[in-house]
Amino acid sequence: MTSEQSWNAKAYQANAGFVPVLGRAVLALLAPRPGECVLDLGCGDGALTQEIVEAGCEVVGVDHSQEMVAASRGCGIDARLMDAALLAFEAEFDAVFSNAVLHWVGDADAVIAGVARALKRGGRFVGEFGGHGNMAAVVTALAAVLARRGVDIAAVNPWFYPTPDDYRGRLETAGFSVDSIELIPRPTPLPTGMKGWLGTFAGPFYAALPEGERRAARDETLDLLRHSLCDSEGNWTADYVRLRFAARLPDRRAPR
Repeated sequence: MTSEQSWNAKAYQANAGFVPVLGRAVLALLAPRPGECVLDLGCGDGALTQEIVEAGCEVVGVDHSQEMVAASRGCGIDARLMDAALLAFEAEFDAVFSNAVLHWVGDADAVIAGVARALKRGGRFVGEFGGHGNMAAVVTALAAVLARRGVDIAAVNPWFYPTPDDYRGRLETAGFSVDSIELIPRPTPLPTGMKGWLGTFAGPFYAALPEGERRAARDETLDLLRHSLCDSEGNWTADYVRLRFAARLPDRRAPR
């Protein structure tokens, strides 16, 4: 959800189709109930959004990618083009759900504030995204590859991977009560290997280099990662660590 990162719905399905599948655990934490109004923050191609609809909810999906919004609309979802840090809703939803999105948004506090505005009193915010230590080997390899070419990774890294304490503090500052928050190590097999993963998710890093240097930089990244993330049969596994949380706004109507 940054201007430098582009999305292709078909490539995403091929290279990262595991994302909505693994997101079903956080969907279970949401526990959508029939008749609820739910915002899917970063709906992507609508795979998980559709499951919330099938639970009997009225669902609005938002995404920063026009192509992903089009893919969701193709599934019959009410999907809208919107920046996660600029949510345009006011006390409309019983719940906000987000999977594998919030690590793409640099202004986490703006996202949380927008979610708080979008929720009704007593509404809940449930999500999962990259947490502290997520893709540590990949980030280290990318930092080395870029440094060799005179680029500081800090200037181009779009990812936000907070600790539980960091994100809890941000939620509480915005008025949320945190029911649960934890880091979940989740080594994840990559169906099209690390090359496919880098092609889908690491665009902002290579975009910092002249076009003629990007292939060599990607190949060098793969060489650095091969010994730790690729097995003897050529199967790649990503070193994912997810931050999963459930929070809610206080209901002012409740007795004190």
